Amino acid sequence: MRRRIVMSMLAGVILSASTFLGAGPASAAPPADAARPAATPARSADQVAATPRDAPSETPAGPAADTADTYADAPARSAADTPAEFGTDWHDPLTAAPPVATPATKSCAVTVAEAQFRDFTPYRGTYTPPSGCGDRWSKVVLRLDGKVKGRQFDRLGYLHMGGVEIFRTSTPEPSPDGIEWSVEKDVTRYSDTFRRDGDVEMLIGNVVDDTYTGVLDVKVTLTFYAQGGAVKSAATPDRVLTLQDGTLTTPRNSERIVAEVYATGSGGGCEEYWYLTVPDPAPYSCKADQGPYREVQIKVDGQLAGIAEPFPTVWTGGWSNPFLWYVIPGPRAFDIKPIEYDLTPYAGLLNDGRPHRIDVSVVGVPAGQTGWSTPVNVLVWQDARRAHVSGALTEVRAGDLTNSSTYTPGSQERLDTAGGHRLTTAGYVDTSHGRVWTTVRRTLANTSVHRWTDGENMDALKATWTDDETVTVDGRGPVGVRRTHRTYTMDGTTTLAADDRLRTVLTLGDRAAVDETRGGRRTTWSRLDDTYAGDATYTANVPRDQRHAVGTTSERYRLYGSDGCYDRVLVTVQGVLTRDRSDC
Repeated sequence: MRRRIVMSMLAGVILSASTFLGAGPASAAPPADAARPAATPARSADQVAATPRDAPSETPAGPAADTADTYADAPARSAADTPAEFGTDWHDPLTAAPPVATPATKSCAVTVAEAQFRDFTPYRGTYTPPSGCGDRWSKVVLRLDGKVKGRQFDRLGYLHMGGVEIFRTSTPEPSPDGIEWSVEKDVTRYSDTFRRDGDVEMLIGNVVDDTYTGVLDVKVTLTFYAQGGAVKSAATPDRVLTLQDGTLTTPRNSERIVAEVYATGSGGGCEEYWYLTVPDPAPYSCKADQGPYREVQIKVDGQLAGIAEPFPTVWTGGWSNPFLWYVIPGPRAFDIKPIEYDLTPYAGLLNDGRPHRIDVSVVGVPAGQTGWSTPVNVLVWQDARRAHVSGALTEVRAGDLTNSSTYTPGSQERLDTAGGHRLTTAGYVDTSHGRVWTTVRRTLANTSVHRWTDGENMDALKATWTDDETVTVDGRGPVGVRRTHRTYTMDGTTTLAADDRLRTVLTLGDRAAVDETRGGRRTTWSRLDDTYAGDATYTANVPRDQRHAVGTTSERYRLYGSDGCYDRVLVTVQGVLTRDRSDC
């Protein structure tokens, strides 16, 4: 029962999501380099794709085969040069994801935040749009540059501009000698926000004391790329709105409406690793009445308007083993992507000029349980030729939500879970270019097998989540259809041996297939496969210099389709980058 005793000792000191969101600092969590019980493999997420510090700002136009090894910020070393175990320093964090492609036009950079985060005090400043690059940009790129050294947890952070959340991120864990990392994100969709002066708020909640010595030193810039020549301004939403006291008031001429929710289960407690929770009577340290199935729902005036699977993010101390993540984070850990819901079927209802209640909830969270944050932005496209776009919601059809967990006792305890849901919404708007019908169909499914032994000295999960969405737009002209098939996978095992050697073997997958057709003919398509694999072992419950940690991690990021292809592989051994190759 050794592991469960450790778990109970940690339970009272992990930072909560409510703390991160502004309730003030909680008690300090255990040191970032402390052993984590396998019962809590996702660990505390007081926590974007990270790009190498010297990565070029423009993606080459040719196939990825022409960019082999272009994006490395330091040469990969041969296996013969790697140490026998982890030392006091390692390669700066990086991911295999491509940098944001930018045009060769005039650019203007604006620093929007520069701060050292030591506690839970937000950085607050002001923003003024750049001069010299116009006010209709072809691309806007956010870049975070950070550095930290000493001992610190992974921390969760956000950036708000004009009240709009444009970025959510988590941080890497530092080495004693210090690390630096950089993140890029395409934020062009928020151009409406960037055209006006506004307030800036950023927070990466942190604890710095005699134990936690890592101060998070970050700088965030926005670079605006002007239009010019063949480079036109990007097609972006006309308005970016936020909720006011939980309500939304859209312009009366809205013809397309998309909500985005930065949903994260984090901040301490079992909702950080919701995919491992179990119902009674299963003997496991993290309980949830309905088991591990989670679903993020959005409602308009109390009526179900959208459903989605949350991404099973693993933060950079997750699965009891920070040695897995020192160089390569898991998918999305540094760039927390929002869930998108097409609310266009509701446009006719929302366009009455009145405030409408918008609620976001997470199915499966035990009553009163904290740990989920769900900030909402709403992107709106308007009909410039109409002051009022009327319409109607014509269909809301939800299937029964299925959620079953079956516990099987034995020398290896086992929980089999299966869940899913279907939702169809439809409606029309009468625009200046005719009546346009929009139908949104979404189907969710989740299966998982969770196995563990007495004391949770072995803890294993194999799970798959699918989120299929079809949006059909039928108006004047050929029918347009966008189909998106998302698949998330997790397959991992943590074991703690009698000699206190803790080993974690883990594979994570983030995959998506997107196809767009018009009049039955495919116009664009893409396939994404971002796969992480890691195997790391260390001696728990001893000082850092006695850990004798070893580990191999890798990531392969493949993206190909009608816009070309990109394929990059990273491999690290004992924190040393041994392979960095890009080709197609």
